[in-house]
Amino acid sequence: MTDAQLHRKWERFTPAQRLARFTVFLSMAVLLAVSMRTVSVIPEFLWDAPQQMADLFRRMWPPDTASYAEHVHSALIETMNIAGLGTILALLMALPVGVMGASNIVRVPALNWLSKLILVSSRSVNTLVWAILFVAVFGPGALAGTVAIGFRSVGFCGKLLSEALEECDKGPVEALRAAGAPWPSIFLKGYWPQIAPAFWGITLFRWDINVRESAVIGLVGAGGIGVALDTALNLFRWQQVALILLCIFAVVIAAEVVVTKIRQRII
Repeated sequence: MTDAQLHRKWERFTPAQRLARFTVFLSMAVLLAVSMRTVSVIPEFLWDAPQQMADLFRRMWPPDTASYAEHVHSALIETMNIAGLGTILALLMALPVGVMGASNIVRVPALNWLSKLILVSSRSVNTLVWAILFVAVFGPGALAGTVAIGFRSVGFCGKLLSEALEECDKGPVEALRAAGAPWPSIFLKGYWPQIAPAFWGITLFRWDINVRESAVIGLVGAGGIGVALDTALNLFRWQQVALILLCIFAVVIAAEVVVTKIRQRII
């Protein structure tokens, strides 16, 4: 055995890898410093935050349960309606767009790219931005919130449906096509049985997300519990704010439990 073999030293990283890691860490540190400088964090406000939070919680306790019937119940029901109708609207729009985006069904690249453009455009705009836009179009209320939820959900549902269609087994589809079945029958008998679990899973998951988002869009006037929350905040009714936040938390937890139970039975 030679001296070179006896004195070999194991190193976890090569010099090039160490240089690359150092460069990445240095870049992250510089970006963090620039970000902190840009955000302009005021140390006095940061140090005072625990006292301010404690004071806020003291003002919010106990929750004003007496105001539930008058100020919260109807807004909460409206929020659930916005989430449900928005999800239905999204599915009605997402199904044809998703089919158009599946390259194994629609073999026209221009239509596939058009579908991807629609789906990306929907996902790239935040729900609050959609809500602000439709409040300007339809005016404040549940209609603007429903349409905003629907348009925001198209990209999510359509993309997952398109991917599910592209992953379908070709065997049943080719058998139906060879037997001379029309396209609606091919879709209903060949594609739908394969994507049905994914479709219902996407529907439930998106509805669960929309319940959360419909509670927020009311802050810009798009209806629902967010309007009641914004009103209570503007009037400094902190106990009523606490009640509304607890109601939102309870609805979100209940929606999560319901979605989980339904998924276990359907999928």
